[in-house]
Parts: sequence; structure tokens; C-alpha cells
Amino acid sequence: MFDVYEKLKELGLQLPKVPAKGGVYRPSVRFGENLVYISGCGMSCDKPVNGVFGREFKKEEGIEFTKSAMLNVLAVLEAEIGDLNKVKQPVKILTFVASDNKFYDQPYVANGGSQLLVDLFGEDLAPSRSAIGVNVLPGNIPVEIEGIFEIKE
Repeated sequence: MFDVYEKLKELGLQLPKVPAKGGVYRPSVRFGENLVYISGCGMSCDKPVNGVFGREFKKEEGIEFTKSAMLNVLAVLEAEIGDLNKVKQPVKILTFVASDNKFYDQPYVANGGSQLLVDLFGEDLAPSRSAIGVNVLPGNIPVEIEGIFEIKE
């Protein structure tokens, strides 16, 4: 049996503090018998990162941005369930990518978050995914990710 926290350590990563709420919503909601929905999370950075892909950012920068946003998703999930080793599988993620009208590589940008889940939980448990281009995100951040996870209790 693998340990998610050991895998994070091997990857040289750690979970950030749970991000502050940016409005009137719940960061996580349990539903059904064993599903948890995580509201959209941006990335954690030492300094603000603002702009859109195709202008301020190249697609290659997006891998680290979405990995960081996924770490925030996992921090919120851990706060809800207490232990990431309770994750049976990531079910679905939705990645929003702030994009110029001529930027078409949203799936490439989304790969950073998806790959982190595969690295932590295994290729067989890769989630379904959508990568959507939008012209602006809250606070002018470049990416936001939300997700649904199945939990084993």
C-alpha cells in the first residue's frame, strides 16, 4: 500500500495551507455516500501571478501553475477528510485557463494538475478531465482547478 504523503515527499512537494475563501461558498462539500467536491482553487505563490496565456504566459509555464493549484485542491480535500490516504480515486477535475483568444493549448496547461494526481495515485486512477479556456479568472489569476474525489471510509 502506498502512502500519499511519502509520495509527495519523494516528489519534493508539500501541501500548502488551505487557501482563504474568496466569497460566499463552501470550499468542500461531501455528497452521495463517498464523494467530495472541491471548489475552484488557484495556485499558491510567494508573489501574485496575474495574466493570461498567449500574452503574459507561455503554455510551458502552465504546468507548474496547475500543479500548484492542484496542491491547493488537495489541501482543501485533506482539511475535509483528514487524510489523503482515504482517497479511493480522483474522479473528475475541471481546469479553467485564462487565455487570449488565440491560445488553444488549455489541455497542455491542465496536464500539470492531472500529472500530479497520476504521480500520487497511479496511472490507473487518472481522473476524467476538462480544460476550459476563459478570458479572465478571479483576481486575474491564470488558472483555477476544481475536483471531485471518491473517498474510502
